[in-house]
Amino acid sequence: MGNIVSFLLSLPPILFALTIHEYSHGYMALRMGDPTAKFAGRLTLNPIKHIDIMGLFAFIIFRFGWAKPVPINPGNFRDLKKGILYTSLAGPLSNFLIAIPFGLIARGIPVQVDFLLPLRILLELFVFYNLIFCAFNLIPIPPLDGSHVLFALLPPQYRHIELWLTRYGFFVLIGLIMFDRITGIPVLWGWIGPFVTFFSTLFAGNLIIL
Repeated sequence: MGNIVSFLLSLPPILFALTIHEYSHGYMALRMGDPTAKFAGRLTLNPIKHIDIMGLFAFIIFRFGWAKPVPINPGNFRDLKKGILYTSLAGPLSNFLIAIPFGLIARGIPVQVDFLLPLRILLELFVFYNLIFCAFNLIPIPPLDGSHVLFALLPPQYRHIELWLTRYGFFVLIGLIMFDRITGIPVLWGWIGPFVTFFSTLFAGNLIIL
């Protein structure tokens, strides 16, 4: 029963986090001159439009997952480098910023009041999963957003790094996730865990769920 309750409580924050994330990519792309997401019907806050079923289940089970990527055509950007950089950062940044109000509201709910405890936990989960989405997507390995940020900032003489990561990055990422899970050695979580713990504590105080 505890696992079922945990699943049901986690589902709305996860869906919300991935929806805000993908919507922000599409919105920023539009602002930078690319209407592809809008024409594809992805510039919406309807989570059904953004769900990747396998990515959703992976996120629930492993706390690593993905949404259906918003279609973007960099050729439409008025400024290619800025367009890629800003559009890539928009998703993680939106998750980070949205965690702040949820955290402040959660901080104002006393843990001693039993009937408010489910609400406090739900708000903490909104903070928790948005910060996970932010930290995970900032990892500079394709296909995550951090890789596009890295490539936009990488000097031309390091182009070979971009080519190598573009070709093998997905396998590196999957390998690191599996290594984390099998060995318990926090390679990826060594970055994500401290990031989430620090900012969730900063925004919401001491979390019940941690």
